[in-house]
Formats: sequence, structure tokens, C-alpha cells
Amino acid sequence: MTAIALQPSVHPAVEGGLHLEVTNVSRQTEMIVSITLAAPAGGRLPSYVPGSHLVVQYGSGVNAYSLTGSGNAPSEYTISVLRVEEGAGGSVAMHRLCVGDRVNVSRPRSAFAPASTATHHLLVAAGIGITPILSHARAAVERGNSASMIYVHRPRAGAHVGEARALLGPGLTALVECIDRGSFQNVLAEALLTQPLGTHLYVCGPVVFMDAVLEEARSQGWSSARLHSEAFGAAELDEGEPFTVHLAHSGVRLEVPAGVSLLETLETAGKSIPNMCRKGICGECVLPVLRGAPQHRDLYLSDQEKAANTTMMCCVSRSNDPELELDL
Repeated sequence: MTAIALQPSVHPAVEGGLHLEVTNVSRQTEMIVSITLAAPAGGRLPSYVPGSHLVVQYGSGVNAYSLTGSGNAPSEYTISVLRVEEGAGGSVAMHRLCVGDRVNVSRPRSAFAPASTATHHLLVAAGIGITPILSHARAAVERGNSASMIYVHRPRAGAHVGEARALLGPGLTALVECIDRGSFQNVLAEALLTQPLGTHLYVCGPVVFMDAVLEEARSQGWSSARLHSEAFGAAELDEGEPFTVHLAHSGVRLEVPAGVSLLETLETAGKSIPNMCRKGICGECVLPVLRGAPQHRDLYLSDQEKAANTTMMCCVSRSNDPELELDL
């Protein structure tokens, strides 16, 4: 099969990145495939923090995929991709990649790093959310750090299960697998009550799943500083109220109608804003706010960053005030 053709121009999200070759493709489950990438001439690739991701350009689109390695002096990068037939992210194209195909990727980026002060890492994953969690587990084992994992997956639909078992082993202090909601809720409740002092929790999976895990942790007294999450999908958002945006540098005022994003409004006005996921997840389209209160609807900024109201993700966030002023 011939290699998938890249776009003639490099997407801003991967500009200054790497041109890598597919060296292995292996099926994890019926719907999840793992893809290994390496430099065509071989050699070491940039190291990365556990929980990092790559932005991959393939065909006509780009998307972010978590790296599953520890990040320590890698000679290859491995990602796993869930096939979503009706999705707009291009996972179907990724599933067509073959050994020898080449793709443009960004350098690794981190938005889900382990806490250096943690005495223990409690890792919680659902479905494809195992990918960054596996990276955390590998790094913990390599560094001799204490870690345990709870992995929720449907029967025979868990990715990287064998690797997780080999890394952590079975048992309540290592890896616990759950294949139904009831057993998971019991295991999670017990884990949250019995963790050693200084434990940090990391969760990745669907938004509803993560919200439930984080809410349960908070209800049991876990502070926000000990809770870390990375989403793989954004919740459906309402159309929002119309508002005006004032661009401070040009003096231009733009009307942002209901149902139209600020990003789309800026693009229509000829403004080039770096962006990738357009779902409030990746952090590419961050803009500085000079005046007004953004209505933060993203999954990227921390609670503290949202409270500061000095930045916003223009792909999904809107304004709580009639007018918002941006440093643009």
C-alpha cells in the first residue's frame, strides 16, 4: 500500500516538529490500534514527561494522541488510536496507516505530568484513557516510584491490558481491572479511603467518567491540588448567548452570535489563531484577556487559571459579560 499523502503545507500545530516513519502497527482491540513511529534514519527522539502527547498530521487533519512510553530517552514513539467511524478527528485515516508511511508530528507536549512531590500515584483509566495512564505507570516503575492502577474496560475491549499487568501485577496495591460500573464504584471508593498520605490521583477517560471520579474524590476530602485529569472528549455545549469582542490592538469590535464560536468569528474576520482540537481540550487556541469575564467551557485550564480570567480558549469559551476585550 502506498503511503498516505501529507498536506503540502505543515499545520501550525506541528510546525517545527518531526517527520517520522511508521515502523509498527499492532491491533490492541477490534477498535484500537497501536502505531509506533521512529525517525527514518533511526536515532534517539526527544524525551518527554510522562503523560505527554503528540500532535499528528495525517491526510487533511491533525489530532492529539497520548504517548504510551515512559519518555526516557526514546528511540521511538508509540500511540494508540480508537477508531470512531463518525468522528471528525481522523481516526479512520490513522487506522489505515501502514509500516513505511510517514507523518508530521509535533514535539511531545505535556499537560498531564506527574506530581514530583507525590508519595504514591493512584492511576485511574477508562477505555482509551489507558494511554497516558500507561505512560505514568511505566515511568513510575522505571523510577522506582510507588503506583497503582484501576482500569475500567468492557470485556475483551481493554487496550494494553497485558502491558499493565506485566508492569504492576494483580492485587489491590497494583492493578485492579473492572468490567462493570458497580465493581468500579466499589473499588474506587475503597481506594480513595485507603491511600497513603501524599497520594496524587490521575484520571483519564470520557468526560462523564472523569467528572464522576473527581467528584467522588472531592466528596471524600481530596484537595484539588492532588487531582489531575486529561480528557479525550468534550461534552456537548449549548449555543450560548451572543456577545461582543473588542480587539485591543486593532480597535476592531466583532459580534459573536449564539451558536458561533469566538474562534470561528475571529477566523471569519481574517485573524489566524493557532488551533487543533476545537473542543477545548488541547490548549492551542489560548488567548490573553484584558477585560471582561470569560465563560470558561474548556477542559484545559486549571481552576486557578479560570478564576484569574486572564486567558481563555476561544474554540469553546464565551463571555459572561456583554463585551470581552482581548489582547489581539
